[in-house]
Amino acid sequence: MRIRLETLGCRLNEAELETWARQLQARGLKVAGPEDSADLVVVNTCAVTNEAVRKSRKLLRRSQRENPRARLVVSGCAVSVGGAANLDTSGVDLLVDNRDKDRLVEIAAEALALPLMPDSATEPGATALFPRRRQRAFVKIQDGCRYQCTFCIVTEARGEERSRPAADICDEINHLVAQGVQEVVLTGVQAGGWGRDLGDDLVALLQRVLRETDCPRIRLGSVEPWDLGDRFWRLFEDPRLLPHLHLPLQSGSDRILRRMARRCKSAEFERLVSEARTAIPDFNCTTDIIVGFPGETEADWQATLTLCERIGFGHIHIFAFSPRTGTRAAGMADQIPIAIKRERSQALHEIATQGRTATQRHFIGQVMPVLVEGHCSSGDGRDWCGYTPNYLMVRIPGHLVDDAANRIIQIRLEGIDPNGEAIIGVPATS
Repeated sequence: MRIRLETLGCRLNEAELETWARQLQARGLKVAGPEDSADLVVVNTCAVTNEAVRKSRKLLRRSQRENPRARLVVSGCAVSVGGAANLDTSGVDLLVDNRDKDRLVEIAAEALALPLMPDSATEPGATALFPRRRQRAFVKIQDGCRYQCTFCIVTEARGEERSRPAADICDEINHLVAQGVQEVVLTGVQAGGWGRDLGDDLVALLQRVLRETDCPRIRLGSVEPWDLGDRFWRLFEDPRLLPHLHLPLQSGSDRILRRMARRCKSAEFERLVSEARTAIPDFNCTTDIIVGFPGETEADWQATLTLCERIGFGHIHIFAFSPRTGTRAAGMADQIPIAIKRERSQALHEIATQGRTATQRHFIGQVMPVLVEGHCSSGDGRDWCGYTPNYLMVRIPGHLVDDAANRIIQIRLEGIDPNGEAIIGVPATS
């Protein structure tokens, strides 16, 4: 049987998809190539916004259209929040709730009578890494969240916090390294909450990963800006733990942060970033900002712009607030008009560009190890693209290096690409 696995949404969805792929390949299925039809399609949906639900519906329709004879298994947040009411489930053979995701392969095998081989039928390490031949892999460390941010549907979609055992995480990383992966991203709904249900904490997990795996590059995904203390910063003394964190701010106004039910005030967030920059050489901080949260006044918005400008983020993910049915924020008074959201988003985009450019310029002239992921999607297709440890995209002229994919190369950072998206780099020995 040939399988096709599709997802949209967060890194956690990506990590889950990769896990299913490895499990299915180990049981005798093959990943369908770009031009191949599939016998089984698995779709991991998203419901973080109404737009994400719309895209999930579109993805389902496309998957059915391109694979008309395939069995269709659908999971993800759009299934757990609203289910059939969210999605057109005609033609769907199996819906798997988020709470059963870890058993998706087992459930699908039984419900659809899939002709899978037993777990012991393939040799260890015999399956190839799914599917886009990434040099970076996402590893799920936990699921669920205990917090109740008023804009977020994730608690309903994914439930209470559940941590994966540290031994399982280390085993998965070691398996990925054996397959040639150079970098893993540890991800979860609330990664900083790993271990609370096990009487443990994220620091202990990271210490064990650094001790028991040989992965050259270990990166943390998004981490909420609380519960990070001195023990956490000291972990970055090991250069394999990469000096980049995505810390969601959401707003620079304390009044709006209270309405969002966030647990970190603006001054605390700024102090946290300062501590990180002091403790970690070459540290790069990226963030999320929600534009036009209900009740956001011009003064609130100016506080956000001022804080973002002062901190100088390497990248800002900008989200215009969209009322999400089932969240407290959807029913709040003083919803912001779309025109004002657009105006504010444009102003923030300008500050985000300034912050990215300043971050890039700060590192011009340095030599950094770059994990080359493949040819750039833009241009003539000959240049190579990859990332520094602190997650700056680097473009390397193709004529300067051959066969660079999945290699970590010392690169001298020389200038900024004309489109501003990447730093131009050359091999340090050239």
